[in-house]
Amino acid sequence: MTLPLAWTLGGPEIAVIFLVVLLLFGAKKIPELARGLGKSMGEFKKARTEFEDEIKRAEDESEHEDDDAKAKEMAKEASGKEETDHHA
Repeated sequence: MTLPLAWTLGGPEIAVIFLVVLLLFGAKKIPELARGLGKSMGEFKKARTEFEDEIKRAEDESEHEDDDAKAKEMAKEASGKEETDHHA
């Protein structure tokens, strides 16, 4: 059984990764990269929330349509019974 990468990274491994990033991008670029990453995560969360809201709205509309259909069917059945009672 293999463990996910997140579980196998310890302090020394993270320090090495940070050092490599520091060497590749330089100290001045890291805050810009972090800001960009933060903005990207914020946009992702916003899009996810909007998507979830849209799904909930669609479910609510579907339930409302089902309720309307059932009400119409019950009204139709009730009017059919009244006609039967008048003919008897």
